[in-house]
Amino acid sequence: MDSRTFIMLYKAMVRPDVEYANAIWSPYKKGEIEAIEKVQKRATKLVISLKKLPCKERLLQLNLHTLKYRQLRGDMIEVYKIIHDMYDRSVALELPRNVSTTRGNKYKLQKHSFYYNFRKKIFCCTSKLTCGTVYRIM
Repeated sequence: MDSRTFIMLYKAMVRPDVEYANAIWSPYKKGEIEAIEKVQKRATKLVISLKKLPCKERLLQLNLHTLKYRQLRGDMIEVYKIIHDMYDRSVALELPRNVSTTRGNKYKLQKHSFYYNFRKKIFCCTSKLTCGTVYRIM
């Protein structure tokens, strides 16, 4: 099989099944990602002229991308559609936008700050219980 025929068959027959509902279901576990990537790795070995090359080289030669790249690209497309009101507002997710008008543009999203040490501190802080007594939780 030559590379042109393979790309046409792969994109028409295999990839739609592998990427079904990518916007809704996005594998995050390493085992699930590897299982899906394995389909693409085995399929690229069907091109006889590229069979001996490593996986990354085969993907470059065939102009295909990894699952991680395609998921990131799909996520960026969905965020673009939500921000530019291409979906119905009653159904779409509401993304918090930055209201500061000094810098940036009107599509700039608000940054969230996360406290990584939150778990360490949550069980050693004081809290007031219903009886009014202050207890130290350890």
